[in-house]
Amino acid sequence: MTIEDIKNLIANDESRVLELKKSTGELAKGMQTLCAFLNADGGWLFFGITPKLKIVGQNVTDSTQREIAHEITKIEPAIKLPIEIVEVSERPGNFVIGLHVEAAKFGDAPYTYDGRAYYKVESTTVLMPRSMFEERLRRSDPNRFAWESQTPESLRLEDLDEKQIRNTTSYGISKGRIPASSVSDDTMTILDRFAMVENGKIKNAAAALFSKRPQDYPQFLLRMARFQGKEKREFIDNIRIHGNFFELLDAGLSFFFKHLNQSGVVKGIRREEQLEIPIEALREALINALCHRQMDSPSGSVGIAIFDDRVEIENTGHLPNELTVETIKLLHRSYPQNPIIANALYMTAYLESWGTGVSRMIESCKMAGVPEPKYDSDGRFVWITFPRPNVNIYSDTYSDTYSDTYSDGSIHLSERHKAILAYCIMPRSSKEILAYIHVSYQNKNIVKFINFLVESGLLERTQPNSPNAPNQKYVTRIKL
Repeated sequence: MTIEDIKNLIANDESRVLELKKSTGELAKGMQTLCAFLNADGGWLFFGITPKLKIVGQNVTDSTQREIAHEITKIEPAIKLPIEIVEVSERPGNFVIGLHVEAAKFGDAPYTYDGRAYYKVESTTVLMPRSMFEERLRRSDPNRFAWESQTPESLRLEDLDEKQIRNTTSYGISKGRIPASSVSDDTMTILDRFAMVENGKIKNAAAALFSKRPQDYPQFLLRMARFQGKEKREFIDNIRIHGNFFELLDAGLSFFFKHLNQSGVVKGIRREEQLEIPIEALREALINALCHRQMDSPSGSVGIAIFDDRVEIENTGHLPNELTVETIKLLHRSYPQNPIIANALYMTAYLESWGTGVSRMIESCKMAGVPEPKYDSDGRFVWITFPRPNVNIYSDTYSDTYSDTYSDGSIHLSERHKAILAYCIMPRSSKEILAYIHVSYQNKNIVKFINFLVESGLLERTQPNSPNAPNQKYVTRIKL
Protein backbone atom coordinates (compact mmCIF):
# COMPACT_ATOMS: atom_id res chain seq x y z
CA MET A 1 0.00 0.00 0.00
CA THR A 2 1.23 3.52 -0.86
CA ILE A 3 0.24 7.01 0.21
CA GLU A 4 -1.52 7.39 -3.14
CA ASP A 5 -3.61 4.31 -2.38
CA ILE A 6 -4.54 5.82 0.97
CA LYS A 7 -5.49 9.14 -0.64
CA ASN A 8 -7.82 7.31 -3.00
CA LEU A 9 -9.44 5.42 -0.12
CA ILE A 10 -10.11 8.54 1.96
CA ALA A 11 -11.32 10.67 -0.94
CA ASN A 12 -14.98 10.31 0.10
CA ASP A 13 -14.49 11.28 3.76
CA GLU A 14 -15.45 9.10 6.74
CA SER A 15 -18.30 6.70 6.07
CA ARG A 16 -19.80 3.38 7.07
CA VAL A 17 -16.62 1.66 5.84
CA LEU A 18 -13.96 4.26 6.71
CA GLU A 19 -12.72 5.67 10.02
CA LEU A 20 -9.89 8.22 10.50
CA LYS A 21 -7.97 8.85 13.72
CA LYS A 22 -5.21 11.46 14.19
CA SER A 23 -3.05 9.08 16.21
CA THR A 24 -3.00 5.91 18.28
CA GLY A 25 -3.84 8.15 21.23
CA GLU A 26 -7.38 7.20 20.15
CA LEU A 27 -6.52 3.51 19.91
CA ALA A 28 -9.41 2.25 22.05
CA LYS A 29 -12.00 4.20 20.05
CA GLY A 30 -10.37 2.97 16.87
CA MET A 31 -10.70 -0.64 18.02
CA GLN A 32 -14.37 -0.07 18.80
CA THR A 33 -14.84 1.03 15.20
CA LEU A 34 -12.85 -1.96 13.93
CA CYS A 35 -15.22 -4.20 15.91
CA ALA A 36 -18.17 -2.39 14.32
CA PHE A 37 -16.68 -2.99 10.86
CA LEU A 38 -16.44 -6.69 11.65
CA ASN A 39 -20.13 -6.72 12.55
CA ALA A 40 -21.19 -4.77 9.48
CA ASP A 41 -19.80 -4.15 6.01
CA GLY A 42 -16.09 -4.26 6.80
CA GLY A 43 -13.88 -1.22 6.32
CA TRP A 44 -10.60 0.64 6.78
CA LEU A 45 -9.29 2.18 10.00
CA PHE A 46 -6.41 4.65 9.67
CA PHE A 47 -4.26 6.28 12.35
CA GLY A 48 -2.26 9.34 11.33
CA ILE A 49 -5.02 11.09 9.36
CA THR A 50 -7.17 13.84 10.81
CA PRO A 51 -10.95 13.83 10.40
CA LYS A 52 -10.40 16.76 8.00
CA LEU A 53 -8.49 14.38 5.70
CA LYS A 54 -5.06 15.83 6.48
CA ILE A 55 -2.40 13.11 6.36
CA VAL A 56 -0.06 13.94 9.24
CA GLY A 57 1.29 10.52 10.20
CA GLN A 58 2.79 9.67 13.56
CA ASN A 59 5.88 8.14 15.10
CA VAL A 60 5.68 4.32 15.05
CA THR A 61 7.93 2.28 17.35
CA ASP A 62 8.03 -1.36 18.32
CA SER A 63 6.11 -0.35 21.41
CA THR A 64 3.39 1.20 19.21
CA GLN A 65 3.00 -1.99 17.21
CA ARG A 66 2.89 -4.14 20.36
CA GLU A 67 0.20 -1.89 21.80
CA ILE A 68 -1.92 -2.24 18.66
CA ALA A 69 -1.40 -6.02 18.61
CA HIS A 70 -2.42 -6.21 22.27
CA GLU A 71 -5.66 -4.31 21.61
CA ILE A 72 -6.46 -6.60 18.67
CA THR A 73 -6.31 -9.57 21.08
CA LYS A 74 -9.27 -8.02 22.92
CA ILE A 75 -11.44 -8.68 19.86
CA GLU A 76 -13.44 -11.91 20.07
CA PRO A 77 -13.73 -14.22 18.23
CA ALA A 78 -9.98 -13.94 17.67
CA ILE A 79 -8.83 -12.58 14.32
CA LYS A 80 -5.53 -12.39 12.45
CA LEU A 81 -5.09 -8.86 11.23
CA PRO A 82 -2.13 -7.57 9.23
CA ILE A 83 -1.03 -4.01 10.02
CA GLU A 84 -0.18 -1.69 7.12
CA ILE A 85 2.49 0.92 8.01
CA VAL A 86 3.11 3.51 5.27
CA GLU A 87 5.58 6.39 5.50
CA VAL A 88 4.30 9.88 4.71
CA SER A 89 6.64 11.08 1.96
CA GLU A 90 6.11 14.75 2.82
CA ARG A 91 6.96 14.09 6.48
CA PRO A 92 9.84 11.58 6.75
CA GLY A 93 9.76 9.54 9.95
CA ASN A 94 5.99 9.80 10.23
CA PHE A 95 3.78 6.91 9.28
CA VAL A 96 0.11 6.14 8.61
CA ILE A 97 -1.15 2.92 10.20
CA GLY A 98 -3.91 1.07 8.33
CA LEU A 99 -6.10 -1.83 9.44
CA HIS A 100 -8.65 -3.48 7.16
CA VAL A 101 -11.36 -6.10 7.85
CA GLU A 102 -13.85 -7.86 5.58
CA ALA A 103 -17.63 -7.60 5.85
CA ALA A 104 -19.52 -9.90 8.16
CA LYS A 105 -21.16 -12.96 6.63
CA PHE A 106 -24.61 -14.23 7.53
CA GLY A 107 -24.17 -16.72 10.37
CA ASP A 108 -20.91 -15.21 11.66
CA ALA A 109 -20.73 -14.88 15.43
CA PRO A 110 -21.01 -11.26 16.61
CA TYR A 111 -17.62 -9.68 17.38
CA THR A 112 -16.83 -7.92 20.64
CA TYR A 113 -14.02 -5.62 21.70
CA ASP A 114 -13.11 -5.63 25.38
CA GLY A 115 -16.32 -7.53 26.13
CA ARG A 116 -18.69 -5.23 24.21
CA ALA A 117 -20.18 -5.51 20.73
CA TYR A 118 -20.31 -2.55 18.35
CA TYR A 119 -21.82 -1.91 14.96
CA LYS A 120 -22.14 0.94 12.47
CA VAL A 121 -25.08 3.29 12.00
CA GLU A 122 -23.97 5.15 8.89
CA SER A 123 -20.63 6.70 9.90
CA THR A 124 -21.24 6.44 13.66
CA THR A 125 -19.98 3.58 15.87
CA VAL A 126 -22.53 2.55 18.51
CA LEU A 127 -23.02 -0.27 20.99
CA MET A 128 -24.95 -3.18 19.49
CA PRO A 129 -28.41 -3.64 21.05
CA ARG A 130 -28.78 -6.78 23.13
CA SER A 131 -31.56 -8.13 20.89
CA MET A 132 -29.35 -7.83 17.81
CA PHE A 133 -26.39 -9.43 19.62
CA GLU A 134 -28.48 -12.39 20.82
CA GLU A 135 -30.03 -12.91 17.38
CA ARG A 136 -26.58 -13.02 15.73
CA LEU A 137 -25.32 -15.33 18.44
CA ARG A 138 -28.17 -17.74 17.81
CA ARG A 139 -27.58 -17.66 14.07
CA SER A 140 -23.90 -18.43 14.58
CA ASP A 141 -24.63 -21.62 16.55
CA PRO A 142 -28.36 -22.44 16.39
CA ASN A 143 -28.13 -25.74 18.25
CA ARG A 144 -26.27 -24.25 21.21
CA PHE A 145 -28.17 -21.00 21.65
CA ALA A 146 -31.62 -21.89 20.33
CA TRP A 147 -34.60 -21.23 22.59
CA GLU A 148 -35.80 -24.80 22.21
CA SER A 149 -32.52 -26.11 23.68
CA GLN A 150 -32.65 -24.04 26.87
CA THR A 151 -33.52 -25.71 30.19
CA PRO A 152 -35.26 -23.15 32.43
CA GLU A 153 -35.33 -23.92 36.13
CA SER A 154 -39.04 -23.11 36.25
CA LEU A 155 -40.07 -25.85 33.80
CA ARG A 156 -41.24 -29.00 35.58
CA LEU A 157 -42.74 -32.29 34.44
CA GLU A 158 -46.06 -31.36 36.06
CA ASP A 159 -46.26 -28.38 33.67
CA LEU A 160 -46.59 -30.77 30.72
CA ASP A 161 -49.63 -32.65 29.47
CA GLU A 162 -48.55 -36.25 30.07
CA LYS A 163 -51.67 -37.61 28.39
CA GLN A 164 -50.75 -35.73 25.21
CA ILE A 165 -47.19 -37.05 25.45
CA ARG A 166 -48.52 -40.61 25.72
CA ASN A 167 -51.02 -40.19 22.89
CA THR A 168 -48.48 -38.77 20.44
CA THR A 169 -45.98 -41.46 21.41
CA SER A 170 -48.57 -44.16 20.75
CA TYR A 171 -49.28 -42.64 17.35
CA GLY A 172 -45.56 -42.63 16.55
CA ILE A 173 -45.36 -46.30 17.57
CA SER A 174 -48.31 -47.15 15.31
CA LYS A 175 -46.49 -45.51 12.40
CA GLY A 176 -43.29 -47.43 13.10
CA ARG A 177 -41.23 -44.37 13.98
CA ILE A 178 -40.87 -45.09 17.69
CA PRO A 179 -39.91 -48.51 19.10
CA ALA A 180 -42.87 -50.44 20.46
CA SER A 181 -41.02 -50.88 23.75
CA SER A 182 -41.50 -47.16 24.42
CA VAL A 183 -45.09 -47.83 25.46
CA SER A 184 -43.81 -48.87 28.90
CA ASP A 185 -41.33 -45.99 29.28
CA ASP A 186 -41.89 -43.36 31.94
CA THR A 187 -42.56 -39.81 30.77
CA MET A 188 -39.04 -38.49 31.37
CA THR A 189 -37.61 -41.39 29.35
CA ILE A 190 -39.96 -40.54 26.47
CA LEU A 191 -38.91 -36.89 26.60
CA ASP A 192 -35.28 -37.98 26.64
CA ARG A 193 -35.98 -40.08 23.52
CA PHE A 194 -37.23 -36.86 21.93
CA ALA A 195 -33.93 -35.14 22.96
CA MET A 196 -35.91 -32.85 25.25
CA VAL A 197 -34.00 -33.57 28.46
CA GLU A 198 -30.48 -32.50 29.40
CA ASN A 199 -28.85 -33.35 32.73
CA GLY A 200 -32.23 -34.19 34.18
CA LYS A 201 -33.73 -30.82 33.15
CA ILE A 202 -36.53 -30.37 30.63
CA LYS A 203 -35.93 -28.25 27.54
CA ASN A 204 -38.20 -25.53 26.22
CA ALA A 205 -38.96 -27.74 23.21
CA ALA A 206 -41.12 -29.92 25.48
CA ALA A 207 -43.11 -26.87 26.58
CA ALA A 208 -43.74 -25.88 22.95
CA LEU A 209 -45.30 -29.26 22.24
CA PHE A 210 -46.90 -30.29 25.53
CA SER A 211 -47.28 -27.33 27.92
CA LYS A 212 -50.40 -27.22 30.08
CA ARG A 213 -49.72 -23.54 30.82
CA PRO A 214 -49.41 -21.90 27.38
CA GLN A 215 -50.43 -18.56 28.87
CA ASP A 216 -46.93 -18.43 30.40
CA TYR A 217 -45.46 -18.19 26.90
CA PRO A 218 -46.59 -15.17 24.83
CA GLN A 219 -45.24 -16.80 21.65
CA PHE A 220 -47.59 -19.80 22.01
CA LEU A 221 -50.25 -17.80 20.18
CA LEU A 222 -52.34 -18.42 17.07
CA ARG A 223 -54.00 -15.37 15.53
CA MET A 224 -56.96 -16.17 13.27
CA ALA A 225 -59.09 -13.76 11.28
CA ARG A 226 -61.67 -13.89 8.51
CA PHE A 227 -61.62 -10.55 6.71
CA GLN A 228 -64.39 -9.07 4.61
CA GLY A 229 -63.04 -8.46 1.11
CA LYS A 230 -59.42 -8.66 0.05
CA GLU A 231 -57.72 -6.39 2.61
CA LYS A 232 -57.20 -6.29 6.38
CA ARG A 233 -59.88 -3.74 7.10
CA GLU A 234 -63.11 -5.30 8.34
CA PHE A 235 -63.38 -8.47 10.41
CA ILE A 236 -66.05 -11.11 10.02
CA ASP A 237 -64.36 -13.21 12.69
CA ASN A 238 -61.28 -12.57 14.83
CA ILE A 239 -59.88 -15.10 17.33
CA ARG A 240 -56.66 -15.33 19.37
CA ILE A 241 -55.81 -18.61 21.11
CA HIS A 242 -52.91 -19.55 23.37
CA GLY A 243 -51.95 -23.20 23.33
CA ASN A 244 -49.25 -25.78 22.84
CA PHE A 245 -48.48 -27.10 19.36
CA PHE A 246 -51.29 -29.65 19.25
CA GLU A 247 -53.91 -27.27 20.66
CA LEU A 248 -53.01 -24.59 18.13
CA LEU A 249 -53.03 -27.09 15.27
CA ASP A 250 -56.54 -28.26 16.20
CA ALA A 251 -57.78 -24.67 16.55
CA GLY A 252 -56.36 -23.68 13.17
CA LEU A 253 -57.90 -26.65 11.36
CA SER A 254 -61.28 -25.90 12.94
CA PHE A 255 -61.00 -22.31 11.73
CA PHE A 256 -60.39 -23.51 8.16
CA PHE A 257 -63.51 -25.67 8.30
CA LYS A 258 -65.50 -22.81 9.76
CA HIS A 259 -64.66 -20.24 7.10
CA LEU A 260 -63.72 -22.06 3.91
CA ASN A 261 -66.30 -23.45 1.53
CA GLN A 262 -67.08 -27.11 1.95
CA SER A 263 -68.60 -29.59 -0.46
CA GLY A 264 -70.08 -32.96 0.40
CA VAL A 265 -69.68 -35.53 -2.36
CA VAL A 266 -71.51 -38.86 -2.15
CA LYS A 267 -69.25 -41.76 -3.16
CA GLY A 268 -71.07 -45.06 -2.94
CA ILE A 269 -72.80 -45.06 0.43
CA ARG A 270 -70.40 -42.57 2.02
CA ARG A 271 -70.36 -38.80 2.02
CA GLU A 272 -66.90 -37.21 1.88
CA GLU A 273 -66.51 -33.65 3.07
CA GLN A 274 -63.97 -31.57 1.15
CA LEU A 275 -62.66 -28.02 1.48
CA GLU A 276 -62.15 -25.71 -1.49
CA ILE A 277 -58.39 -25.88 -0.65
CA PRO A 278 -57.19 -29.41 0.22
CA ILE A 279 -57.08 -29.81 3.98
CA GLU A 280 -53.89 -31.89 3.58
CA ALA A 281 -52.12 -28.86 2.12
CA LEU A 282 -53.47 -26.44 4.72
CA ARG A 283 -52.56 -28.81 7.54
CA GLU A 284 -49.00 -29.22 6.24
CA ALA A 285 -48.59 -25.45 5.91
CA LEU A 286 -49.91 -24.83 9.43
CA ILE A 287 -47.69 -27.55 10.92
CA ASN A 288 -44.68 -26.00 9.18
CA ALA A 289 -45.54 -22.54 10.52
CA LEU A 290 -46.00 -23.82 14.09
CA CYS A 291 -42.84 -25.92 13.94
CA HIS A 292 -40.46 -23.51 12.21
CA ARG A 293 -41.50 -20.17 13.76
CA GLN A 294 -39.04 -18.03 15.71
CA MET A 295 -39.67 -19.42 19.18
CA ASP A 296 -37.36 -17.16 21.18
CA SER A 297 -39.32 -13.96 20.52
CA PRO A 298 -42.36 -13.08 22.70
CA SER A 299 -44.03 -12.01 19.44
CA GLY A 300 -43.23 -15.34 17.77
CA SER A 301 -46.84 -16.19 16.96
CA VAL A 302 -48.49 -17.77 13.93
CA GLY A 303 -51.27 -16.12 11.95
CA ILE A 304 -54.08 -17.36 9.72
CA ALA A 305 -55.81 -14.74 7.57
CA ILE A 306 -58.71 -15.72 5.31
CA PHE A 307 -59.77 -13.21 2.65
CA ASP A 308 -62.34 -13.41 -0.13
CA ASP A 309 -59.64 -14.38 -2.64
CA ARG A 310 -56.91 -16.13 -0.61
CA VAL A 311 -55.70 -17.77 2.59
CA GLU A 312 -52.44 -16.64 4.20
CA ILE A 313 -50.54 -18.54 6.90
CA GLU A 314 -47.61 -16.64 8.42
CA ASN A 315 -45.00 -17.20 11.08
CA THR A 316 -42.22 -15.10 12.55
CA GLY A 317 -38.70 -15.89 11.39
CA HIS A 318 -36.96 -16.29 8.06
CA LEU A 319 -36.39 -18.95 5.45
CA PRO A 320 -33.35 -21.21 5.95
CA ASN A 321 -30.19 -19.64 4.55
CA GLU A 322 -30.02 -22.41 1.97
CA LEU A 323 -33.47 -21.65 0.47
CA THR A 324 -35.31 -18.83 -1.29
CA VAL A 325 -39.00 -18.32 -2.06
CA GLU A 326 -38.27 -19.79 -5.50
CA THR A 327 -36.11 -22.80 -4.57
CA ILE A 328 -38.30 -23.87 -1.64
CA LYS A 329 -40.72 -25.35 -4.18
CA LEU A 330 -38.02 -27.59 -5.60
CA LEU A 331 -36.80 -30.83 -4.07
CA HIS A 332 -34.45 -29.91 -1.25
CA ARG A 333 -32.99 -31.15 1.98
CA SER A 334 -34.66 -30.47 5.29
CA TYR A 335 -33.39 -27.38 7.14
CA PRO A 336 -35.52 -27.15 10.31
CA GLN A 337 -35.36 -23.91 12.27
CA ASN A 338 -36.18 -25.79 15.49
CA PRO A 339 -34.57 -29.21 14.94
CA ILE A 340 -35.52 -30.72 18.32
CA ILE A 341 -39.19 -29.90 17.84
CA ALA A 342 -39.08 -30.96 14.18
CA ASN A 343 -37.50 -34.30 15.06
CA ALA A 344 -40.12 -35.02 17.73
CA LEU A 345 -42.89 -34.22 15.25
CA TYR A 346 -41.28 -36.53 12.73
CA MET A 347 -41.03 -39.34 15.29
CA THR A 348 -44.72 -38.90 16.12
CA ALA A 349 -45.65 -38.79 12.39
CA TYR A 350 -46.94 -35.22 12.40
CA LEU A 351 -44.13 -34.02 10.15
CA GLU A 352 -42.20 -35.52 7.27
CA SER A 353 -38.47 -35.05 6.84
CA TRP A 354 -36.23 -34.67 3.80
CA GLY A 355 -37.85 -31.40 2.74
CA THR A 356 -40.84 -32.99 0.98
CA GLY A 357 -43.58 -30.99 2.71
CA VAL A 358 -43.83 -28.14 0.18
CA SER A 359 -43.82 -30.45 -2.83
CA ARG A 360 -46.59 -32.53 -1.24
CA MET A 361 -48.66 -29.39 -0.64
CA ILE A 362 -48.28 -28.43 -4.30
CA GLU A 363 -49.19 -31.95 -5.41
CA SER A 364 -52.33 -31.93 -3.22
CA CYS A 365 -53.47 -28.67 -4.81
CA LYS A 366 -52.77 -29.97 -8.32
CA MET A 367 -54.76 -33.15 -7.68
CA ALA A 368 -57.68 -31.05 -6.41
CA GLY A 369 -57.48 -28.79 -9.46
CA VAL A 370 -56.76 -25.62 -7.47
CA PRO A 371 -53.90 -23.11 -7.82
CA GLU A 372 -50.66 -24.01 -6.06
CA PRO A 373 -49.50 -21.93 -3.06
CA LYS A 374 -46.82 -19.26 -3.11
CA TYR A 375 -44.16 -18.52 -0.47
CA ASP A 376 -42.95 -15.04 0.52
CA SER A 377 -40.52 -13.71 3.14
CA ASP A 378 -39.34 -10.27 4.25
CA GLY A 379 -36.66 -11.47 6.70
CA ARG A 380 -38.98 -11.06 9.70
CA PHE A 381 -41.94 -13.16 8.59
CA VAL A 382 -42.46 -16.11 6.28
CA TRP A 383 -45.90 -16.61 4.79
CA ILE A 384 -47.59 -18.93 2.34
CA THR A 385 -50.56 -17.85 0.22
CA PHE A 386 -53.22 -20.23 -1.08
CA PRO A 387 -55.42 -18.63 -3.77
CA ARG A 388 -59.08 -19.45 -3.22
CA PRO A 389 -60.45 -21.14 -6.35
CA ASN A 390 -63.58 -19.92 -8.11
CA VAL A 391 -64.56 -17.71 -5.20
CA ASN A 392 -67.24 -15.99 -7.26
CA ILE A 393 -69.46 -19.13 -7.38
CA TYR A 394 -69.76 -19.29 -3.60
CA SER A 395 -71.91 -17.35 -1.19
CA ASP A 396 -68.94 -16.01 0.73
CA THR A 397 -70.55 -13.49 3.04
CA TYR A 398 -73.29 -13.69 5.63
CA SER A 399 -76.16 -13.59 3.14
CA ASP A 400 -79.71 -14.94 3.41
CA THR A 401 -79.38 -17.11 0.29
CA TYR A 402 -79.62 -20.87 0.35
CA SER A 403 -76.56 -22.98 -0.19
CA ASP A 404 -76.66 -24.84 -3.50
CA THR A 405 -76.84 -28.57 -4.14
CA TYR A 406 -75.43 -29.69 -7.47
CA SER A 407 -76.26 -32.67 -9.66
CA ASP A 408 -73.05 -34.46 -8.69
CA GLY A 409 -74.15 -34.52 -5.07
CA SER A 410 -71.80 -31.76 -3.94
CA ILE A 411 -72.95 -29.01 -1.60
CA HIS A 412 -71.44 -25.51 -1.51
CA LEU A 413 -72.19 -23.82 1.79
CA SER A 414 -72.78 -20.18 2.54
CA GLU A 415 -70.84 -18.47 5.33
CA ARG A 416 -73.82 -18.69 7.67
CA HIS A 417 -74.29 -22.39 7.09
CA LYS A 418 -70.62 -22.98 7.85
CA ALA A 419 -70.95 -20.90 11.01
CA ILE A 420 -73.83 -23.11 12.14
CA LEU A 421 -71.80 -26.28 11.62
CA ALA A 422 -68.91 -24.86 13.61
CA TYR A 423 -71.29 -23.68 16.38
CA CYS A 424 -73.09 -27.01 16.65
CA ILE A 425 -70.11 -29.10 17.66
CA MET A 426 -72.12 -29.13 20.91
CA PRO A 427 -75.92 -29.68 20.70
CA ARG A 428 -77.77 -26.39 20.19
CA SER A 429 -81.44 -25.46 20.03
CA SER A 430 -82.90 -23.78 16.95
CA LYS A 431 -83.34 -20.58 18.93
CA GLU A 432 -79.67 -20.60 19.96
CA ILE A 433 -78.56 -21.30 16.39
CA LEU A 434 -80.54 -18.49 14.78
CA ALA A 435 -79.45 -16.03 17.46
CA TYR A 436 -75.83 -17.03 16.81
CA ILE A 437 -76.07 -16.16 13.09
CA HIS A 438 -78.09 -12.99 13.81
CA VAL A 439 -81.38 -13.83 12.11
CA SER A 440 -84.86 -13.69 13.55
CA TYR A 441 -86.41 -16.75 15.19
CA GLN A 442 -89.01 -17.58 12.55
CA ASN A 443 -90.12 -20.83 10.96
CA LYS A 444 -88.94 -19.75 7.51
CA ASN A 445 -85.42 -19.25 8.88
CA ILE A 446 -85.48 -22.66 10.58
CA VAL A 447 -86.29 -24.16 7.19
CA LYS A 448 -83.73 -22.02 5.37
CA PHE A 449 -80.76 -22.54 7.65
CA ILE A 450 -81.31 -25.51 9.95
CA ASN A 451 -83.53 -27.93 8.03
CA PHE A 452 -81.41 -27.46 4.91
CA LEU A 453 -78.35 -28.74 6.78
CA VAL A 454 -80.35 -31.61 8.32
CA GLU A 455 -81.65 -32.69 4.89
CA SER A 456 -78.12 -32.43 3.49
CA GLY A 457 -76.87 -34.87 6.11
CA LEU A 458 -74.51 -32.32 7.72
CA LEU A 459 -76.58 -31.61 10.84
CA GLU A 460 -78.65 -34.07 12.84
CA ARG A 461 -81.41 -33.82 15.40
CA THR A 462 -80.77 -35.13 18.90
CA GLN A 463 -84.33 -36.56 18.78
CA PRO A 464 -84.62 -37.71 15.17
CA ASN A 465 -87.95 -39.50 15.71
CA SER A 466 -89.60 -36.34 17.09
CA PRO A 467 -88.61 -33.45 14.77
CA ASN A 468 -90.91 -30.97 16.54
CA ALA A 469 -90.01 -31.90 20.11
CA PRO A 470 -89.90 -28.77 22.35
CA ASN A 471 -86.40 -29.60 23.61
CA GLN A 472 -85.07 -30.58 20.17
CA LYS A 473 -81.44 -29.77 19.54
CA TYR A 474 -79.05 -30.09 16.62
CA VAL A 475 -75.47 -31.31 16.39
CA THR A 476 -72.94 -31.34 13.57
CA ARG A 477 -72.40 -34.73 11.96
CA ILE A 478 -69.15 -34.01 10.09
CA LYS A 479 -65.82 -33.77 11.90
CA LEU A 480 -64.53 -30.18 11.92
